[in-house]
Amino acid sequence: MKKIFSIVLSFALLLSLASCGGNTGSTTTTTAAPQTTAAPQTTAAPQTTAAPNTTAAPATNVKVGIAMPTKDLQRWNQDGANMQQQFEAAGYQVDLQYANNDPATQVSQIENMITGGCKVLVIAAIQADSLTTALATAKAQNIPVIAYDRLIMNSDAVSYYATFDNYMVGTIQGQYIRDTLKLDTAAGPFNIELFTGDPGDNNAHFFFNGAMDVLKPYIDSGKLVVPSGQTTFDQCATQAWSTENSQSRMENLISAYYTTGTKLDAVLSSNDSVANGITNALVGSGYTKDNFPILTGQDCDITSVKNMIAGLQSMSIFKDTRTLAKQVVDMVTAIVNGTTVPVNDTKTYDNGTGIIPSYLCVPVFADINNYQSLLIDSGYYTADQLK
Repeated sequence: MKKIFSIVLSFALLLSLASCGGNTGSTTTTTAAPQTTAAPQTTAAPQTTAAPNTTAAPATNVKVGIAMPTKDLQRWNQDGANMQQQFEAAGYQVDLQYANNDPATQVSQIENMITGGCKVLVIAAIQADSLTTALATAKAQNIPVIAYDRLIMNSDAVSYYATFDNYMVGTIQGQYIRDTLKLDTAAGPFNIELFTGDPGDNNAHFFFNGAMDVLKPYIDSGKLVVPSGQTTFDQCATQAWSTENSQSRMENLISAYYTTGTKLDAVLSSNDSVANGITNALVGSGYTKDNFPILTGQDCDITSVKNMIAGLQSMSIFKDTRTLAKQVVDMVTAIVNGTTVPVNDTKTYDNGTGIIPSYLCVPVFADINNYQSLLIDSGYYTADQLK
């Protein structure tokens, strides 16, 4: 394929590019965790200021299609804006579309990108397995596809995957609860409830498994108690990562298990939109910063960082979208130029058609002790945004 690809590029750089990652193989579980035994780095700020690696310029007027799930969540707006800025700075044309969390709309947008001349597609899927037909068209036209932060399932058209280490995200959340409660030395027992994300988002399984691999031994020993008994992924899932859905479930848990003086010590939440619903339910039930449980999150959304500063949410995983955007630009430039695409994981992510070569950025967490250096001093937010 590389030889064919090089020949095609040498005659016409604007012709459709050869797909580089349609691996096939036996199907394995999508929840298998990568090896992440090293302790997470929690104090050093991520590298966020480096410019995209664009020393080899892309072909003139190469158009990249970027399909994002929704504008309703802050992080997807930031992801889209950061990628558009960095791609355009590197000389690409960009077709950026948001699908309002509607899979049919996203399919239509991707089809339009294909007919509109996009040479590479970067897709954050709304539903992991909803794009098979549309991407079959992309593959037929030799258009490479990069799955962005959410693995696209059951499609052999997916060339690469760019994300953060999703298992490590959950691991850091579980470790934060373990260390803050001092589970290895405190007598306990401590009460905890568990929340994760949308069942259709493959990442949610990695987040949940990473956290549970840390917490389950303490649940099994009785040091951690889940009064609701809801400990499986399906029991803890939050449809569409919805704040409203998580708030409703947390309200039900409070009324059923925490109205007779039972203390809630911790809540595992896989991301900030879910954590915001949990916070709303707890505050509405009379919890204050003086008795608020440990509460995890992910994405460092402004609302959650403000809650962190106010003494409510305890922490949030920081996934700097500038870092991920830079990596995607590097990957696309390598595809366009016919050079080796940078990946650092070729074992973990099986989308049902084979292992997808992936680049995993390293997540860190922000809390009250380091948010200033991590989020403000790095230029991710201004101090005024967090007031």
